Amino acid sequence: MENVMHGAEEMRFEGNEVGILISHGFTGTTQSMQPLAEAYARAGYTVYCPRLKGHGTSPEDMESTSHMDWVQSVEEAYSWLKDRCSKIFVVGLSMGGTLALYMASQYRDIEGVIPINAAIDIPALESSQGSDERFLNAIGSDIKDPETVELAYDRTPVKSIGELVGLMGMVKDRLDEIHCPIMIFVSDEDHVVPPHNSEVIFESVFSEHKEIIHLENSYHVATLDHDKDMIIERTLEFFQMYTNTK
Repeated sequence: MENVMHGAEEMRFEGNEVGILISHGFTGTTQSMQPLAEAYARAGYTVYCPRLKGHGTSPEDMESTSHMDWVQSVEEAYSWLKDRCSKIFVVGLSMGGTLALYMASQYRDIEGVIPINAAIDIPALESSQGSDERFLNAIGSDIKDPETVELAYDRTPVKSIGELVGLMGMVKDRLDEIHCPIMIFVSDEDHVVPPHNSEVIFESVFSEHKEIIHLENSYHVATLDHDKDMIIERTLEFFQMYTNTK
């Protein structure tokens, strides 16, 4: 039995026939997505925010997982939503945004995708793959709001960095497979994922309806930062625009 951190548990809310799949990021937990998940549930949507395999327990657990394990975590959540919903949107932060983009490229029935500071190329992280160390410093909790802390690992497994690099490369090659509406959020000051990632995503997807929104008052974990209410408001408008559900 895995010993899951308090606050890192998966979140599921049953609501109407529109499903929202939410994914947290690399070394993070569902806590980073809680404001969004709860807001979407209050709006009546069916919501599933899975705990990615190897996350929310220990860095040692994470070492034993691959990027396809993380893909499987979101695919299982997608399957749960498909059993209950006629339409599904996908939202993700950081590597969760990368996973959201993967889902939109793989499953053409997804109504829309919302990557938030999504990662497809992180040179600083990629260069650390060859480290002789087993663990490197933590990358979590890049938040401008001094009152807020992200629940994330205090160390980053070097082996997992290699898995993240593999996932980013795979998804970068699939961006032209994305045709659904996309709303991209990017923090102008991000100390984890270079903001240029979002520009590349915007230019690479084949979506007819695409938009990029700049966050001026948040760092990387924007879903917990000063702009979180704006993200919630704009994403709810996005869901409304592409469904008939009030």
